[in-house]
Amino acid sequence: MTWEQHQEWERAWHGDCTKTFCEETKQITYAHRMGLKNTPRGEFWPIYDMQNRSVLDMGGGPVSMLLKTVNVARPTVVDPCKYPWWVASRYGTANIEQIVMAGEDYVAKIRFDECWIYNVLQHVKDPQQIILNARTSAHLIRLYEWLNIPPCNGHPHELKADQLNYWLNGTGMIEQMNENGCYGTAYYGVFTC
Repeated sequence: MTWEQHQEWERAWHGDCTKTFCEETKQITYAHRMGLKNTPRGEFWPIYDMQNRSVLDMGGGPVSMLLKTVNVARPTVVDPCKYPWWVASRYGTANIEQIVMAGEDYVAKIRFDECWIYNVLQHVKDPQQIILNARTSAHLIRLYEWLNIPPCNGHPHELKADQLNYWLNGTGMIEQMNENGCYGTAYYGVFTC
């Protein structure tokens, strides 16, 4: 399967992007492990107050965690999939810049405070290049990925902790997960660049 076919499989999996509860529920687990603090606003949660920090979401898909932020500067989602028109409209309404591009090809014009990468690296052309681009695009990387899952449709890469540690120039946490629809061995952490 080519990378383009993997991306088409992924786009088809998301379909019309109306049934996203399962993915957004997983984000609660991702965000917590990535060091984001939930600061509910009345009935609205989860909400992450970014205290005017700029954030690049590399591979944020149709329901980026940036949709759950307040006080965020330059919120930007980079993802190569072409989702339904209303996804771009939703991002625009939320003042989130959406860039339809592979993360391997993205070069930030101005350095971000943070880059978020969650459940992304199995899907890309070159996971190491994504990390390299994130390291040059931001001062801090918040990451949550799945380990030891053999390649399959939409997921051409199997990630290992030692390679992620090397690429990130740090040591991530490893945890066996079983919450909010997250099942498997997770690798996560906050890494300075």
